[in-house]
Parts: sequence; C-alpha cells; structure tokens
Amino acid sequence: MALIIFFALVAVAACSGAFFKPGPWYDRLDKPSWNPPDWVFPVVWTILYIFIAFAGWLVWSEVGVGTVIIVWGIQLVLNAIWSFLFFGMKRMDLAFVEVTALWTSIVVFILLAWPISTVAALLFVPYLVWVSTAALLNWTVWKMNPAATT
Repeated sequence: MALIIFFALVAVAACSGAFFKPGPWYDRLDKPSWNPPDWVFPVVWTILYIFIAFAGWLVWSEVGVGTVIIVWGIQLVLNAIWSFLFFGMKRMDLAFVEVTALWTSIVVFILLAWPISTVAALLFVPYLVWVSTAALLNWTVWKMNPAATT
C-alpha cells in the first residue's frame, strides 16, 4: 500500500509536466545543437519517476518519516514547480534558479539516503544526471533567447 502512495505522489508531481507543456512558445526558441529530441523527455521522465517513487519507498520502509523523506518530498515539489516556471510562466530565469534548488535537493537526498539504502541513493543518480543536463539546457536556452523571458 505504501508503495502505491509513493507512486501516487510522484504521479501528481508528474502532472505538472503534462499540464505545462513546451508548446509553440518553446518551439520558437533557439536551442543548442545538443538539445535532445522531443520524444526523449517523456521516456526519460517516466523511468526517472519510477526510480523516484521506489527510492522514496525504500527509505521510508527503513526509517519512516524523517529528514530524508522530507528532503524527498521537497525535491518532488521542486520537480513539479519547474514546468510551471519554465513553460507556464515562461520565466527561464526563475526556472534556472529553481532547478539549481532541485539539483541541490537531489544531492542532499543521495547523501542522506546512502547510509539507509544504497539502492535508493543509486536510484537518484540518473535523476541527478538528467537534472544536471536539464539545468544546463535551461541556462543555455535562456542565454540564447534573452528577450523570451517575460
């Protein structure tokens, strides 16, 4: 039952990305040559959301609600907010600040989870890599399109 709750929480966060989609505004922006093709994003995020849910559940199964689960929840909220800032508000600047906070929360989760569940910590490593890439992409697109931030 608890695993289902973790998946439900992650699904709620994922809805932000489904609700605030790139759309025509993003399509018109200049992007770097290394920008992944559109089909990559939902595939990668689906896998990462599964990892995020399992990681939270693994830690919760060992220690219950505590600092690590609070950090897990913070990263999930930050994850959900990014799409709203970037695609919803079209604020690439605020989205970049926010994605750095997300990145930090992922690192903190990995460090705190490692002694509790190495598997949970390792499940967050691909997430960290992807968010690092997303942060660099956010920064690059923002700098390539300075007039596009409202």
